[in-house]
Amino acid sequence: MKNLGNLMKQAQQMQEKMGEMQAKMAEMEATGASGGGMLTVTLNGKLELKKVKIDKALVDPEDVEVLEDLIVAAFNDAKGKVEVTMQEEMSRLTGGLNLPPGFKLPF
Repeated sequence: MKNLGNLMKQAQQMQEKMGEMQAKMAEMEATGASGGGMLTVTLNGKLELKKVKIDKALVDPEDVEVLEDLIVAAFNDAKGKVEVTMQEEMSRLTGGLNLPPGFKLPF
Protein backbone atom coordinates (compact mmCIF):
# COMPACT_ATOMS: atom_id res chain seq x y z
CA MET A 1 0.00 0.00 0.00
CA LYS A 2 2.94 2.31 0.61
CA ASN A 3 3.90 2.13 -3.08
CA LEU A 4 0.34 2.94 -4.13
CA GLY A 5 0.35 6.01 -1.89
CA ASN A 6 3.64 7.18 -3.42
CA LEU A 7 2.30 6.57 -6.90
CA MET A 8 -0.81 8.63 -6.17
CA LYS A 9 1.31 11.43 -4.72
CA GLN A 10 3.53 11.43 -7.83
CA ALA A 11 0.46 11.49 -10.08
CA GLN A 12 -0.92 14.49 -8.19
CA GLN A 13 2.41 16.31 -8.45
CA MET A 14 2.53 15.57 -12.18
CA GLN A 15 -1.00 16.92 -12.58
CA GLU A 16 -0.07 20.14 -10.76
CA LYS A 17 3.04 20.57 -12.91
CA MET A 18 0.96 19.91 -16.03
CA GLY A 19 -1.45 22.68 -15.06
CA GLU A 20 1.45 25.08 -14.48
CA MET A 21 2.96 24.15 -17.85
CA GLN A 22 -0.35 24.66 -19.66
CA ALA A 23 -0.73 28.12 -18.11
CA LYS A 24 2.85 28.99 -19.08
CA MET A 25 2.35 27.72 -22.63
CA ALA A 26 -0.87 29.72 -23.03
CA GLU A 27 1.13 32.89 -22.34
CA MET A 28 3.96 32.11 -24.76
CA GLU A 29 4.01 33.43 -28.29
CA ALA A 30 5.69 32.21 -31.45
CA THR A 31 6.08 34.12 -34.69
CA GLY A 32 6.19 32.44 -38.06
CA ALA A 33 7.31 34.10 -41.26
CA SER A 34 7.08 33.65 -45.01
CA GLY A 35 7.96 35.63 -48.10
CA GLY A 36 11.43 36.33 -46.77
CA GLY A 37 9.96 37.82 -43.60
CA MET A 38 7.58 40.11 -45.47
CA LEU A 39 4.61 38.37 -43.86
CA THR A 40 4.55 37.30 -40.21
CA VAL A 41 1.93 35.80 -37.93
CA THR A 42 2.07 35.42 -34.17
CA LEU A 43 0.32 32.60 -32.30
CA ASN A 44 -0.02 31.95 -28.61
CA GLY A 45 0.54 28.56 -26.97
CA LYS A 46 -3.10 27.65 -27.57
CA LEU A 47 -2.48 28.11 -31.30
CA GLU A 48 -4.70 31.19 -31.37
CA LEU A 49 -3.76 33.76 -33.98
CA LYS A 50 -2.78 36.97 -32.20
CA LYS A 51 -1.19 39.14 -34.87
CA VAL A 52 -0.66 39.33 -38.63
CA LYS A 53 1.80 41.70 -40.28
CA ILE A 54 1.90 42.07 -44.06
CA ASP A 55 4.40 44.18 -45.98
CA LYS A 56 2.54 46.46 -48.39
CA ALA A 57 4.67 45.19 -51.27
CA LEU A 58 2.87 41.83 -51.00
CA VAL A 59 -0.59 43.32 -51.51
CA ASP A 60 -1.54 42.85 -55.14
CA PRO A 61 -5.28 42.75 -55.87
CA GLU A 62 -4.52 40.86 -59.08
CA ASP A 63 -2.66 38.06 -57.26
CA VAL A 64 -4.48 37.33 -53.99
CA GLU A 65 -3.55 33.63 -54.13
CA VAL A 66 0.12 34.37 -53.40
CA LEU A 67 -0.85 36.33 -50.30
CA GLU A 68 -3.15 33.53 -49.16
CA ASP A 69 -0.38 30.96 -49.61
CA LEU A 70 2.07 33.14 -47.66
CA ILE A 71 -0.39 33.46 -44.77
CA VAL A 72 -0.81 29.69 -44.61
CA ALA A 73 2.97 29.17 -44.75
CA ALA A 74 3.61 31.70 -41.97
CA PHE A 75 0.89 30.17 -39.81
CA ASN A 76 2.33 26.69 -40.25
CA ASP A 77 5.81 28.00 -39.42
CA ALA A 78 4.54 29.55 -36.16
CA LYS A 79 2.50 26.43 -35.33
CA GLY A 80 5.59 24.26 -35.75
CA LYS A 81 7.50 26.50 -33.35
CA VAL A 82 4.73 26.26 -30.74
CA GLU A 83 4.65 22.47 -31.09
CA VAL A 84 8.43 22.16 -30.68
CA THR A 85 8.33 24.33 -27.57
CA MET A 86 5.47 22.26 -26.15
CA GLN A 87 7.38 19.04 -26.80
CA GLU A 88 10.47 20.44 -25.09
CA GLU A 89 8.43 21.56 -22.07
CA MET A 90 6.66 18.21 -21.91
CA SER A 91 9.95 16.34 -22.07
CA ARG A 92 11.31 18.49 -19.26
CA LEU A 93 8.15 17.97 -17.23
CA THR A 94 8.10 14.20 -17.58
CA GLY A 95 11.74 14.12 -16.51
CA GLY A 96 12.84 11.47 -18.92
CA LEU A 97 9.89 9.12 -18.47
CA ASN A 98 10.08 6.62 -21.26
CA LEU A 99 6.69 7.27 -22.82
CA PRO A 100 5.72 5.32 -25.94
CA PRO A 101 5.95 7.13 -29.30
CA GLY A 102 2.84 9.11 -30.04
CA PHE A 103 1.79 9.17 -26.38
CA LYS A 104 0.56 12.66 -25.67
CA LEU A 105 -0.04 14.44 -22.42
CA PRO A 106 -2.42 15.79 -21.34
CA PHE A 107 -4.67 12.96 -22.35
